[in-house]
Amino acid sequence: MSNIGKWEDAEPGVIRKIMRPGEALMMMEVHFEEGAEGYEHAHPHEQMSYCLKGKVEFTVEGEKTVISAGETIVIPGGARHSAKALVPSALLDCFTPVREDLIRR
Repeated sequence: MSNIGKWEDAEPGVIRKIMRPGEALMMMEVHFEEGAEGYEHAHPHEQMSYCLKGKVEFTVEGEKTVISAGETIVIPGGARHSAKALVPSALLDCFTPVREDLIRR
């Protein structure tokens, strides 16, 4: 069963909706409750995250960066990273190439 276009639980206090992907690019919207975390992980895909609302602290390869509504962060492929919502927040995450691991076919 496909999870495209449906809200789903990602982590405690985090929900996401994966958009229909293109050939080499995909997006997902991610909502965080205050204090919720996207735990540290890495993937070979380049990622850009745009903050739709709130304030999110990213840790990328040990370096902390806070982004607020209207700001972006770029995460290189293979970089270990995590995110923590400092207030209720929402992100638009873009990945290239498509993260097949997130798309259930």
